Amino acid sequence: MNYVFENLYFIIFLILIISVILIDLLIIGKKKHEIFFKESVIWTSIWIFLSFLFFIFLYLYGYKIHNIDNIASLKSNFLLFYPHLLVDQLSYSDALKLYQKNLATDYLTGYLLEYSLSIDNIFVILIVLTSFSVNPKYYKTVLFWGILGAIVLRFLFIFLGSTLITKYQWLLYLFGIFLLYSGMKMFLNRNRKERLEVKDHILVKFLTKYFNIYPEYRNQKFWLFSNGKLFITPLLIVLILIEFSDLVFAFDSIPAIFSITRDPYIVFFSNIFAILGLRSLFFVLIKILEYFRFLKIGISVILVFVGFKLLLHNYIDKTGFTNIYSLIFILITLFICATLSIVLPAKNKV
Repeated sequence: MNYVFENLYFIIFLILIISVILIDLLIIGKKKHEIFFKESVIWTSIWIFLSFLFFIFLYLYGYKIHNIDNIASLKSNFLLFYPHLLVDQLSYSDALKLYQKNLATDYLTGYLLEYSLSIDNIFVILIVLTSFSVNPKYYKTVLFWGILGAIVLRFLFIFLGSTLITKYQWLLYLFGIFLLYSGMKMFLNRNRKERLEVKDHILVKFLTKYFNIYPEYRNQKFWLFSNGKLFITPLLIVLILIEFSDLVFAFDSIPAIFSITRDPYIVFFSNIFAILGLRSLFFVLIKILEYFRFLKIGISVILVFVGFKLLLHNYIDKTGFTNIYSLIFILITLFICATLSIVLPAKNKV
């Protein structure tokens, strides 16, 4: 019966999210235009506000997601997701409050973690768009379909990963090692100018070999028919590369979020809200990203931090290190990097 309620809330959540982004695309964003800074800030604020509303929902009614209605089901969820917390001596009411507090904190920490890690993905997306000389007024359309594809990919990754971790706990150690490697690699390559050689990319070679490629952009079309043949446009190639970059990005972000919580629904919710805010955040950051030169260092530090959390998760749980401390660490790291970027700007910006 719990699975029925869990799936019901999950379906309602998806319907609400898809409705919002369809309204954005088909009604508000019907006219194709270049997204300017003011509009992107407004939409970024809206998505952050919606994400915070969901945090409040979890804090007040989080028990509904897993249909917790008695002490037995509550203890079952504690054992599954918070085995380090001792609740036997607590009343049902107090234990429920503790559960919802941890659930909401996990979501908020995971959301902030995914949102901060998304910044690195924005670098890659920008490189793809500029390498293919995409008209800025088509950015919004490409990112919209890219986000829809990312939602599907994250759904598969998260629930597959959750199933595997439940059966094979040792995978957490592999995730931890991988995140440590990713964080150190990002730190060492932080000043390297990334570039994309369009003709040499493996996906571009594959597509040009097996598909008819139209030589130029045709507004926001991804494919068209010409002389009785089906052609894919360069815009579809851009979209495929963006989806591929998100797939690569997921190999960092999904293991990272499992350092915060094992609850697949909270992992999914925090991921999706971060992804949905990614498009508007993209238009904000492309205007100011060059001024925050220490952000990559901050992201690499966060990756190393969550890598250590996964490697030492059994020990950390016993010390009483909760996710509220992880949330504080991430906030302080981002604040320090942003402050240093302002106080110590790059020489060419002085």
